[in-house]
Amino acid sequence: MTSLTLTPGVATLVDLAQVYHDEASVRLDPTCHAGVARAAARIDAAANGDEAVYGVNTGFGKLASVKIAASDTATLQRNLILSHCCGVGAPISRRHARLMMALKLLSLGRGASGVRPELITLIEEMLARGVTPVIPTQGSVGASGDLAPLAHMAAVMMGHAEAEYEGETLAGGEALKRAGLTPVELGAKEGLALINGTQFSTAFALAGLFDAWRAMQAALVTSAMSTDAIMGSTAPLQPEIHTLRGHSGQIEAAATMRALLENSEIRESHREGDTRVQDPYCIRCQPQVTGAAMDMLRMAGRTLEIEANAATDNPLVLTEAGLIVSGGNFHAEPVGFAADMIALAVAEIGAIAQRRIALIVDPTLSFDLPPFLTPNPGLNSGLMIAEVTTAALMSENKHLANPCVTDSTPTSANQEDHVSMAAHGAVRLGRMVANLDRILGVELLCAGQGIEFRAPLRTSAPLTAVLDRLRQTVPALTDDRYMAPDLERAADLVRSGALQQAAQTTMPELRA
Repeated sequence: MTSLTLTPGVATLVDLAQVYHDEASVRLDPTCHAGVARAAARIDAAANGDEAVYGVNTGFGKLASVKIAASDTATLQRNLILSHCCGVGAPISRRHARLMMALKLLSLGRGASGVRPELITLIEEMLARGVTPVIPTQGSVGASGDLAPLAHMAAVMMGHAEAEYEGETLAGGEALKRAGLTPVELGAKEGLALINGTQFSTAFALAGLFDAWRAMQAALVTSAMSTDAIMGSTAPLQPEIHTLRGHSGQIEAAATMRALLENSEIRESHREGDTRVQDPYCIRCQPQVTGAAMDMLRMAGRTLEIEANAATDNPLVLTEAGLIVSGGNFHAEPVGFAADMIALAVAEIGAIAQRRIALIVDPTLSFDLPPFLTPNPGLNSGLMIAEVTTAALMSENKHLANPCVTDSTPTSANQEDHVSMAAHGAVRLGRMVANLDRILGVELLCAGQGIEFRAPLRTSAPLTAVLDRLRQTVPALTDDRYMAPDLERAADLVRSGALQQAAQTTMPELRA
């Protein structure tokens, strides 16, 4: 298992992608331990003092006015965690759960939460030894922290709830025991530090970002294939056009497509004498649309990288000022906005891809390709209904792309009267990207079939390699056959990054 050492405050999207994709374990740079210990000492002093400090020696939320005796500190924290384990629905994936745990480590490591270093060590060891809390998907409104999902994580640390270990779902205490770990008894404010925070929402938003970026790269490949399949023009890819506008994503998208299409015999065959003046927008405006989506994803990435490094629980220990201050960093509004931005980008990448598919299968628009890309139309329907499926997926993503962050509702007896719904916004991204992968998979099938109909003319070397990779998995369509497995195999190629690997062309990188 890969192991990363991360420094709180400066972890990068590249680091976090490794945690998500490779399920890397995480340890914090030991230089953060001194700050963590100082904050913990400050909390211990407050817990044994006479002054009421929210979350340390008081109740929570609407019950903040209730003072708690120092002798009841452990009971207060235990009750907090168990009472907040109200998540429902299917468990999240192990990769999402591990990323969430890594994000909690980064937050605690900022030295503003007041937890003992032992809690950080326990999370590190759970990641290293493969103890993954079972976290239900539903229950967070993205303010006052992702309370319910994070409570299920904290409960396992206490020996309660459930965890996965070596392929089995076990009671939390048993999973820790088998891994050679000991449950922790939470001290003052530690339960609150574990469940206040945006780590569930941020983990899902980051996962959506990473998967959407991979799909966007695949879309550059499939869109280049579609351009050659319908014998489209590469004139709109001229670099000066995009430099004159100035958007970096548009410039990079056009450059990538130029590289993918370079030296295509199909393209060279119709530079002269082509009666078409312009291609439809889904061909001509690809850099403008996909490039804008790239810029949107990068903006979301900047927000999420900041959030991943943030201290987001409450109250926060300001050791330099000698204060423990109640604030609102647990409110996931930035994450909610980022998730909505990612959703818009995913929906638009799929929307223009679907129009390219519709173009290729339509004999009135595809420049002499056979109807629905079958050599014997009429007797065979070819890719007719595959295109219809992509229309359904595109429409579903349009609905899912409606903003979540504007859908606030008051909770907790109106104490928490504006919430972000960031968890909703982030969780839906997985479904949306899965839809996009399938849309692009069908485009791959259609564009590949269309390029083959242009024989003996050949496409470019990079796209020939992509087509060869497709044919290793899905044979060309001649007579009609059972299509569902073909669609899934093509989507798997998109999902795996196989198209980019086959093309061996430099792809735009995600950067914050």
